[in-house]
Amino acid sequence: MTLRFADIDAPKPTRESLKEAHAAIGALLDRGDQPAAFAAWDAQRRAYESWSALVHLRFAQNTQDPVAIADRDYADSLAPEATECEVAIKRRILADPDRTTWERVAGAHALRLWACDIETFDPAIKADLEEEARLSARYTSLLAAASIEIGGQTVNLSGLVPFAESPDRAVRYQAEQARWAFLAAHGEELDRIYTDLVRVRHAMARTLGYETYTPLGYKRLRRVDYGPADVARYREQVRTHVVPLVSRLLEQRRVAHGWDRLRFWDEALIDPAGNPAPTGDHDVLVAQAQTLFDRMEPRLGAFFRLMNEGGFLDLRNRPGKAGGGFCTSFPTAGVPYIFANFNGTHNDIGVFTHEMGHAFQNWESRNQPGIDYLWPTMEAAEINSMSLEFLTYPHMELMVGAGAAERFRRMHLIGALAFLPYGVCVDHFQHEVYARPDATAEERHAIWARLERLYMPWTDYGDLAYPAKGGRWQAKHHIYASPFYYIDYTLAQCCAMQFWVRARRNEAEALDAYIALCGRGGSAPFGALVDSAGLMSPFSAGALEDVVKEARSVLGV
Repeated sequence: MTLRFADIDAPKPTRESLKEAHAAIGALLDRGDQPAAFAAWDAQRRAYESWSALVHLRFAQNTQDPVAIADRDYADSLAPEATECEVAIKRRILADPDRTTWERVAGAHALRLWACDIETFDPAIKADLEEEARLSARYTSLLAAASIEIGGQTVNLSGLVPFAESPDRAVRYQAEQARWAFLAAHGEELDRIYTDLVRVRHAMARTLGYETYTPLGYKRLRRVDYGPADVARYREQVRTHVVPLVSRLLEQRRVAHGWDRLRFWDEALIDPAGNPAPTGDHDVLVAQAQTLFDRMEPRLGAFFRLMNEGGFLDLRNRPGKAGGGFCTSFPTAGVPYIFANFNGTHNDIGVFTHEMGHAFQNWESRNQPGIDYLWPTMEAAEINSMSLEFLTYPHMELMVGAGAAERFRRMHLIGALAFLPYGVCVDHFQHEVYARPDATAEERHAIWARLERLYMPWTDYGDLAYPAKGGRWQAKHHIYASPFYYIDYTLAQCCAMQFWVRARRNEAEALDAYIALCGRGGSAPFGALVDSAGLMSPFSAGALEDVVKEARSVLGV
């Protein structure tokens, strides 16, 4: 029987129903029946998470739908109540002197995660959590509502991408003018939203006993085996090993195109012949993807067929749809869902293979014993997604045509390398912002401009005044909605490129190791998962140096 998204539903919880469910779990704990209590609690959490995922997905699918907006507001208001109930149970479990039984029932790593979780919540911050969610939703809606005239068309920010990658330099410039004119027009509101987000996050941290938001932000991401000092060393590795390589690659591009200077609007055009695009529209790309995954590995092919036939894909761009792409899941059903915005560029392939990596991991780990293990922590989850982007390389002719496959691989590799300095800049920016929560909007723009010169010294905005003054960060959703998340992509990229190096030596061995890693889900912390896959930790000296050496050889620089 084919699983279908249309059949997935979850009851709408209320404050009363949450309290009743947790009272029943508490009664089982009172009786000392740990297995029954854990099973009941896990089932309740899966039902709540499935409902929450459906609500947030429907809002992303149409940010202008009044029903979806109301449901999202309700979910955001209920989330602190659910967290309060959940944290209370975690506190009870962690206080149980019979830790050995709990480690057997739930897993030792789950207990480490719960110990982290209980330090991120107190009933005193419930109103702050609700305000944080409201502000994040406002940012999403503001950017989703963009309506931009270009080339005789009206597009949103996702629809602007093909123009920003046009082989015609004048069109690329026009696209960037339009993008930054929109952001400049809303600059005051964007500053106000972020000021309020920083304020409310700092207030939560102080209420919970932290000096700044940074340690709270790390705990909210369940980072149990590394901290800011490790991340700072990693950023320095990027600056030492990657920034010089990207500088050389950009200079090569400038010479190849015959430009006197490489401007910001030139950076998106990686291939002198024009960035390779998909061989066809949405339907063609999905059909070709089925052949690709069938060729790669039977489990990948069967899973993608289930996703497609069951309606677990939403890939078309349309007005009112939230930008970007993501993968969500419904743990009562065990099937994930991919959300994206196809725009006819190579980004369709990148976001599609990326989110497919997340989805496949979630599917492979669906039989892990508890909900905490269905997903890894964010940086480990991004290994699964980014690695699949590289592992599809040998079959890329299916997506872009035989004549463009090698050009696509080169373009993707260069893009992956060029992303790293930007990614660590986003992270460094947030560390400085949350260390200075009283900074003005102008001071935050100055912080970004200074860090941009450190990590991306080649950036030349020409007469694009808004990003030139330090406003580029306001286009990055993660900075607003998911603080400190973005470094996860760069840590994972280091690991994903190691899978790429291994696949160049032995594709089957690399794919087997990748699938095994997906199956482990979140059953271990980041470092242990990296070790289990035979990868070098990004925090280890030389991790980036080795993959950069391989990239230099392939790219001839």
